[in-house]
Amino acid sequence: MTEREKQLAGELYCHQDEEIGAAFMRCSKLVHEFNSTAYDEEESRQRIIRELLHAKGTFHIEHGFLCVFGSNITIGNNFFANYNVQLLDPNRIEIGDDVLLAPNVIVCTAGHPVDPALRAQGLEYAKPIKIGNGVWVGAGAIILPGVTIGDHSVIGAGAVVNRDIPANCVAVGNPARVIKTIAETES
Repeated sequence: MTEREKQLAGELYCHQDEEIGAAFMRCSKLVHEFNSTAYDEEESRQRIIRELLHAKGTFHIEHGFLCVFGSNITIGNNFFANYNVQLLDPNRIEIGDDVLLAPNVIVCTAGHPVDPALRAQGLEYAKPIKIGNGVWVGAGAIILPGVTIGDHSVIGAGAVVNRDIPANCVAVGNPARVIKTIAETES
């Protein structure tokens, strides 16, 4: 099994691998190119993002956008990412339709072993993240490896999401906890 295959399987892998390094460099160049475009260069901005990740429809991504590989990210229709959104994607990030990410949101599939000897060997792991349709993630929220956020949920500003959040909920805090269920009449 290659290091890239281990990475996508959620197993420990060495991030200093040649194949992983090449994919990272490709992504870094495209991210730099995207963040260097002017706002009125919409055609170029759209082309770069479509080359970088899998976009299923319309989207708008502000400057300061960061990702690690891009190829592991799928965004649904009508996606919006505000300034300085980071989608750290050593594993898959699947984002549904009509999702809003506020400024400084971090969606991070990567983690490191607790054992310092394993970290010293350059080993890490990555777990996929799934964000459902109609989700709004507030400013500065952090979504950690392996989390699924259900359809139409709201993640409060500054929340740290370290476990799954059901559909139609409001979750806040560190660690994020559900404080309210959203009734159909409220949405």
